Amino acid sequence: MKNHKIAVIAGDGIGPEVIEEGIKVLNTVAKIDGSFSFEFTHFPWGCDFYKKTGAMMDSDGIEKLQQFDAIFLGAVGAPGVPDHISLWDLLLIIRKKFDQYINLRPVKLLKGAPCPLKDVKCEDVDMVFVRENTEGEYAGSGSWLYKDSPNEVVLQNGVFSRKGCERVIRYAYELAKSQGKSLTSISKGNALNYSMVFWDQIFEEVGREYPEVKTHSYLVDAASMFMVKDPSRFEIVVTSNLFGDILTDLGAAIAGGMGLAAGANLNPERKFPSMFEPIHGSAPDIAGKGMANPLATVWSASQMLDFFGYESWGKKLIDIIEEILVEKKVLTPDMGGNATTSQVGDEVVRRISIK
Repeated sequence: MKNHKIAVIAGDGIGPEVIEEGIKVLNTVAKIDGSFSFEFTHFPWGCDFYKKTGAMMDSDGIEKLQQFDAIFLGAVGAPGVPDHISLWDLLLIIRKKFDQYINLRPVKLLKGAPCPLKDVKCEDVDMVFVRENTEGEYAGSGSWLYKDSPNEVVLQNGVFSRKGCERVIRYAYELAKSQGKSLTSISKGNALNYSMVFWDQIFEEVGREYPEVKTHSYLVDAASMFMVKDPSRFEIVVTSNLFGDILTDLGAAIAGGMGLAAGANLNPERKFPSMFEPIHGSAPDIAGKGMANPLATVWSASQMLDFFGYESWGKKLIDIIEEILVEKKVLTPDMGGNATTSQVGDEVVRRISIK
C-alpha cells in the first residue's frame, strides 16, 4: 500500500475548519480504495503563531516540509498582521523554496453553481489557468530609497527569466496538447515593453514546437472583458504571476464564487513537495461560526488526488460537488443554504461511500 505523507498547515480564520473537512474526505477516499493511505502531520504556523513568536513558521520550517509528499494549506491572514508579512513569510517562501512554479487553477462552472453572468451555460465556463508562480511581478525584487523623507522612492521590479517563462509556457502547451484544447496567452506587451514583449516572444517560440495547438494572445484588459462577455473562448490559459492572480479571482466570481475556488502549487518534477489550497482566504469575519464553505477545499483535495495519479477519484470528488450544488439540500450560507461546514463535509463523505 502506498502511503502519502502530507504536511498540514491549517493556518488562520476558517482555515482549520475547512481543512478538517478536506482531511476527512481524503481519508474516506483512501479507506474505500484500499491501495493507498494518507498520513497527516499538522504544523501550527500562521498569524497566531506569528503573534506568539514573531515568525510565521519555524526557522527550519522548509527543512521540515521537505520530508513530505505534499502540503495541504488552509488559509493565511488575520487582523493585526500586515498582509505582506503573512504572505511573504509563509506562502511565498514555500512556493519559491520548493520551486512550485506552476499554479494550476480550474475555472469551471459546475451545474447548480451560481453565476452572475446572463445567459451563460455551464459549458461556456470551462477553463484552466496555468499561472507562473515563482517570479514575475512577485519576485520580491526592488528598493525603498530615502524612506520617510520627501524624496522617498520605491522601485518594484518584475523579474522574467527565459527559464522561468519557457517552463511555464511549455507546461501549458503540453496540457493543451494532451487535452486537445486551445491555449491562450495573456500579457500586456503594448505597455510593458520589456517583460511582456519578452513573454510574447517566448510564447511564440515555444509554440513552433506545438503546431497542433490552436493559440490566441490577448492583452490583459481585453482578456478581462472577454472573460465576462464571452468566457467560452478560453480553454487553457497561461499568464504571468500578477495577471494570473487577478484573473483567477475574476474567474472564481463567474464560476460560483470563492467558496468553490481551488488552486495547486506544483513542482512538476516532484523534486520538492507540491502544495494544495482553497484560495478563498481566511475570512476572519465568519471564523468559528461553522459557516465556511468546504467545497473549495474538497476541490483542492481532488487536485491532490490527480497529482498522485488517482484521477478517477479526483473526478469523483468534482462530480460529488456538482451533485450537492444541483440538489441544494446541504449547502453553506454563501451558496444559499443553511448547512454547517461539517455537515457539507459529511455529505461529501456519505456520497463517496455510496459510489
